[in-house]
Amino acid sequence: MKIKDLNYKLNEFIKTHQLEKKYNKAKTLFENDFNHPSLSVEILEPKHLKIYSFRIDLKYRAIFIIVDEEVEVVAITTHYQ
Repeated sequence: MKIKDLNYKLNEFIKTHQLEKKYNKAKTLFENDFNHPSLSVEILEPKHLKIYSFRIDLKYRAIFIIVDEEVEVVAITTHYQ
């Protein structure tokens, strides 16, 4: 599944927090195999909203939704924030 380009604010966030390399690695893993164990993809509560997350590193996760067969990252947060 393809991940859409990040919006301006999320791009600035990953640059500010020096996550570019880690995000790009996670993005590549996700697009090749979204069930890759290091991504730890999970559906968030409440499950009926169909909001998911994948791990960027031990501290940060990308929150995403699926729209028309494309993944859109809507936020990057610290884990369990």
